[in-house]
Formats: sequence, C-alpha cells, structure tokens
Amino acid sequence: MITVDFEKLGIKPGYRILDMGCGSGRHVSGAYQFKDVVVMGADLCFEDLQKAKDRLIFHDELGAHGGGKWGLSAANILHLPFADHCFDLVICSEVMEHIPDHVSALKEIIRVLKPGRPLVISVPRYFPEKICWLLSDEYFNANQGHVRIYRKKELINLVESHGLTHWRTGFAHSLHAPYWWLKCFVGPTRTDSFPVNLYHRFLTWDMMKKPFVTRKLEYFLNPILAKSLVLYFQKPA
Repeated sequence: MITVDFEKLGIKPGYRILDMGCGSGRHVSGAYQFKDVVVMGADLCFEDLQKAKDRLIFHDELGAHGGGKWGLSAANILHLPFADHCFDLVICSEVMEHIPDHVSALKEIIRVLKPGRPLVISVPRYFPEKICWLLSDEYFNANQGHVRIYRKKELINLVESHGLTHWRTGFAHSLHAPYWWLKCFVGPTRTDSFPVNLYHRFLTWDMMKKPFVTRKLEYFLNPILAKSLVLYFQKPA
C-alpha cells in the first residue's frame, strides 16, 4: 500500500533515499524500483525490519528493481545514525502521530536531508482519524499508539517553521477509512469479526489486482474520505 506519489519527486539515478519508520518495507521496495538508487529503511521494530528484508530479497530474486542498492537499520527517529545532509529524499509515512516529541523527530529527519531536496510526511487525516478516536477508546493505544491527530495547517506550519517550503498536498486510501471505522466499532484488536475480516479481504484483493473501478472510486473519494494526508516539502538550497 503505497502512500507517497513517487512520480512527483523527480527521483534520479544515484539518489539516496531514506524511509524513516519503514515498517514492513512498502515504500522502501517502491523506491527500490527506480534506476540505480540507494534506499535505506529505518525502523525501531526488528520484526518489521525482518519483513522488509524478506520483501527486498524477494524483489532481488525477481529482478523487480532498478539495479540499485538497499539497506536496513534499527534506528530511533530521535537519534538517527546518519550524517548531516546525506539523503536526497526522506519519507516519513504514518510515523509522526506516534512520536511524543515530534519536534525533535522533525529536526532529525530535516538534518539528514540534503539542501534543496524533498521531504514527504504522511499522517492520518484529521476527520477520518477523529471518527476512529470517537468510536473506540482503545484505538489510539493500538498499533503502537497514536498520541495526536494533526490538522493539515498545523502540520504544514510546524514543518515550515523549520525552514522548509510546502509545495504539494495529497490524499490517499479513502477505501481504508471505512475499514478502520468498522474495526474501531467492533474493537480495534479483535481478530474474529466477520465483517472486518471480509472488508480486509476486499482491501487485499484491491491492492493486489488494482481494478479500474475501485482505482477510480478511490481517486474521487480521496479528497473527502482519504485515510492519509500526504504533505510534500522542499528543504531550502
């Protein structure tokens, strides 16, 4: 499930790309398909890093990559083990809502980004996320915990206060919002709910098959119901 629109980022051969909070490697593997890039995935969860490793090895075995290199690191976003200005693109997808000290986290991902290069941050969108919080007291403690809900302008102002310029806004995964509402309604940690499991099967099928009808439906629903808000910034040269 790719949240970032890579085609808008002008990725070139030789780019060094960091996916901070890479999880199981969805954006690492997505970026790895570009020609001759070096992609680094970083996360605190070792189990997720192992899943990302398996995914990347699978891409290597299939030859489904651009001929570049990949690496993975167990890293804390508050203390990244990377030099200043070493990445041409930093992605931080669905991470900031988990971090109590999000200002320090932001400073770190800006520190490792080269001047003049893009930063992409995605977070749960305010309206769909607020419904989840209202439906379930458990929700914000599930999935490693959500400590805040961002409004779009609030997050833009935060990032721009550190010198970056916001140049694009995107929305993603509107078909996933009702799934999470349903999941919160029955209990976010339950695994035995037939409606939830059925909806999950539909989402998995949709991600694998990418049928025209659901792609168009999500495209038109994203401005209204998108689960994720995706913000694109540029670091000053």
